[in-house]
Amino acid sequence: MEISRLRALLLWIAVVLLLYAIRVDCFYLPGVAPADFRKKDPLQVKVNKLTSTKTQLPYSLPYCQPNTIVDSAENLGEVLRGDRMENSPYAFEMREPQMCRIVCRITLNDNDVKAIKEKIDDEYCVNMILDNLPLVVPIKRLDRDSPTVYQHGFYVGVKGQYNGSRDEKYFIHNHLSFLVKYHEDEQLDVSRIVGFEVKPFSVKHEYEGEWNGNTTRLSTCDPHAQRTVSNSDYPQEVEANKGIIFTYDVEFKESDVKWASRWDTYLLMADDQIHWFSIVNSLMIVLFLSGMVAMIMLRTLYRDISKYNQLETQEEAH
Repeated sequence: MEISRLRALLLWIAVVLLLYAIRVDCFYLPGVAPADFRKKDPLQVKVNKLTSTKTQLPYSLPYCQPNTIVDSAENLGEVLRGDRMENSPYAFEMREPQMCRIVCRITLNDNDVKAIKEKIDDEYCVNMILDNLPLVVPIKRLDRDSPTVYQHGFYVGVKGQYNGSRDEKYFIHNHLSFLVKYHEDEQLDVSRIVGFEVKPFSVKHEYEGEWNGNTTRLSTCDPHAQRTVSNSDYPQEVEANKGIIFTYDVEFKESDVKWASRWDTYLLMADDQIHWFSIVNSLMIVLFLSGMVAMIMLRTLYRDISKYNQLETQEEAH
């Protein structure tokens, strides 16, 4: 009797511990512990695959690259989604705004121009990640009462026309205005990242004198004069043998959103585009597999019926 009571008590303790473990695990959704950052702590920005009806790595296009490309460790969920995360040349420091930082300058060849134009036609989006939080683009609807929705990643570029011309041109997004939202813990003097947004611009950067790398002073945006990019009135066209300068801004904004609720933003995604190719491909696979299963079942059923008929014929013969 005592042994039975002891077993029941141990079973009850095991159930309580299991429920507690599940509760703790749910707090760390989506599977990572919260990271605390102090002022000027380095923030690592990663890049992910381009997303559209097809997939392709960002570095297959002529984007700026770090000196050494390092693959990021991936969990099972990222592997199943086909994510391929790598480091990027974008360098942030916690709660340290930056203005008009030069990333690199590249010159496109004919193959690069063709590849970029194809990605713009297919509406490919560039995806970045900061503290395991995907980059989003805020989109305000015409109805002011409607909440702001968010697009996952930013488009490689856009198509448009110059004033007075009917020729369609391709323009690349080469300036990124980042907004990092954080929730501050005043008692511990640490911050947690709760939002990662961007506004992409296409800007034809200009500078005077010779090119001196990242220290070159641009005339289109200048941190010394507190002048940054706010529109795409003079966009950067995708042309061969022409230099493209990539730049970015970083702004930090305190938010009331807590770390445990930072994923609520992604419930208001504006990605309502239907990938018809994927849907048709999935339907074809389902129909093909269903046909194979149906043929196997029919052959098995036909064989069983034939054996049954043979047995009846033998019984009638006797």
